[in-house]
This record gives sequence, C-alpha cells and structure tokens, in this order.
Amino acid sequence: MIGRKRRIVLGKHSGSASVESALAEMNYHADENQVKEIVKRIKQLGDAGKRVTDADLMAIADAVLAIECRPIITMRQFTAVSGSNMIPTASVTLVVNGQEMTGAATGDGPVDAAMEVLRRCVADVADIRLEEYHVDAIRGGTDALVDVTVRLSKDGKIITSRGARTDIIMASVEAMIAGMNRLLRDEHENRGKNPR
Repeated sequence: MIGRKRRIVLGKHSGSASVESALAEMNYHADENQVKEIVKRIKQLGDAGKRVTDADLMAIADAVLAIECRPIITMRQFTAVSGSNMIPTASVTLVVNGQEMTGAATGDGPVDAAMEVLRRCVADVADIRLEEYHVDAIRGGTDALVDVTVRLSKDGKIITSRGARTDIIMASVEAMIAGMNRLLRDEHENRGKNPR
C-alpha cells in the first residue's frame, strides 16, 4: 500500500521456491535441475557465512543457465599448482565427445595455466581461442564471489561465457568449459542439420 516491494533474502536456509521466486523477479527462467544447482551454490555461500546479494544471484544464475544440458565437454578432474619457487602448472582430465583426454600446461600464473591446458585438450577437436578474459569481484574481501567473463572464438564465431565461484581458478575453468561447450554444440547441431 505504501509502495514498498517485498524482497526475498537468500542464504543457507533458502529453498527452491524462494530461489525460483527471486529468479522470476529478475526475469530468469530455469528448469528444475538448474534451480537445484543454483540453490546448491547459494547454500554453499550461506554455509560460508556470506549474505547472498542480488548481484551474487545474477552471477550464479548466469553461470548455471549457460551450462548446457548435454555438454560435449565434461571435466573429470582439475589441479592447479603455483608457488614462489615454481612454474604455475595446471592439469586436467576432460571427456570430449565421449573420449577421455588428459593434459598439463604451464603459464604466467595458475589461471593462465588452466586456460592453456583446457585449450590444448580440445585442440584436436577445435581451434578455440581465448580472446578476452575479465574478472569482477562481486563484493570486497578475500572470500569474495568472483564473476569471470571470457570471450572465446572459433572459425570467426565469437561467444561470451561466464563462471561464478569463490575460487577464481574454478570460476575461470567453469567459464571456459561453458563457452567451449556452446561453440562445439552449435557446430555439432549445424553439422546435423546440414549433412554433407
């Protein structure tokens, strides 16, 4: 009556209904499995003692909704190692089109090494290039949720993908794999529509 809007506060006790309601208010449409993943990530933040902001919810929803239902690339394991007296190294095991691929790479830092090993693992399938990499901390603090945006290209097609986690390396890996899946899925669907 006085013009004040109801606001849903999300945290470790949030359920699917409150998350769905908050997503609807922001014009997000998620299926049941996507809502479950969003709730899981919100609870993880809440369990860590963090208050989930609208920006956090948007970043998490954007990351989860970009994950394809039937990914061409799935990750089995990932490791990144860095330190003051060593070269940053990342290793990964991926399943690409049903075939397991394992690789390792070094880089200027653990994120650079992670991006390089992912690119190398799919090099036999597609030449995917990282055109741009951007990180935003959703709020201050060393435990901040980070929103990683990557711009990837393949054969002239450019897409943007996002990952959101409290771990910058995992957010980067999530963004990269989601983007690669989009590029490869589009190619796979187009190949099915236009048989040679």
